Amino acid sequence: MDAIRIERISKTFANGRKALDEIGLRIEPGEMVALIGASGSGKSTLLRHIAGFTPADPQPSHIEILGRPIQRNGRIAREVRSIRRDIGVVFQQFNLVNRLSVQTNVLIGALARMPFWRRLSGTFSRAEKQGSLEALAEVGIAEHAQERAGNLSGGQQQRAALARALVQRAKIILADEPIASLDPESARRVMDMLRTLNREHRLTVLVSLHQIDIAMRYCPRAIAMRRGKIVYDGPSAALTPELLHRLYGVDAEALLVPDAKAASEGTQEGTHEGTPLRIAVS
Repeated sequence: MDAIRIERISKTFANGRKALDEIGLRIEPGEMVALIGASGSGKSTLLRHIAGFTPADPQPSHIEILGRPIQRNGRIAREVRSIRRDIGVVFQQFNLVNRLSVQTNVLIGALARMPFWRRLSGTFSRAEKQGSLEALAEVGIAEHAQERAGNLSGGQQQRAALARALVQRAKIILADEPIASLDPESARRVMDMLRTLNREHRLTVLVSLHQIDIAMRYCPRAIAMRRGKIVYDGPSAALTPELLHRLYGVDAEALLVPDAKAASEGTQEGTHEGTPLRIAVS
């Protein structure tokens, strides 16, 4: 059974632009896959369709999550809420409630599996509270549990979002440009944590990026998109500059060259397994 299975998904916006064009792919349980492409290539749109947030065009098509259809022929499944219990979505802008404590934000991940009456009252059990603290410890920010989420740095907020997915007991993580607004060191920590969740918890991870070096370092498989189409699906290690130029033409430079912000701040490096890590922040 595939973790994610997509057949013939297309999406046309009201202005006539085709954001997705006959997309089909399969991702096996336990894979960590990079979804790469320049801005406007369709990465975020595809992730929103996989999560059941957006219906596809009304044509023969379907998306299945762990064998359950989350949408078919352009219609979201009625049981979408129960299917989403298995999907942890991590957004670029963190999606935390700034005025609530970090722990409360993490506990929100438990709501989908709670009885209706407890969801209404917002009452969490002792075991759920303990689980949230353990999740925060795993992502390295347990000492911030009682702080307002809005007081955390961007990297800490993103790690809180990952802790929320752990409390949710998600089996699949969809991460939409999770490091795009982070400094290089915070970006490295978030990607390290995604890999840890993939390896130690056996979570399936699909992460959209447009930093090729990050995709090659963390994700064995890459799916490259351009103008709503998949133009490459294979080993990340094969994404040489020459191949990227064949796939993207002049747009390849946006994927290969660190942006002006990173360049102006100088090269910031972290280390991973003894190898210097350069992260281009977009």
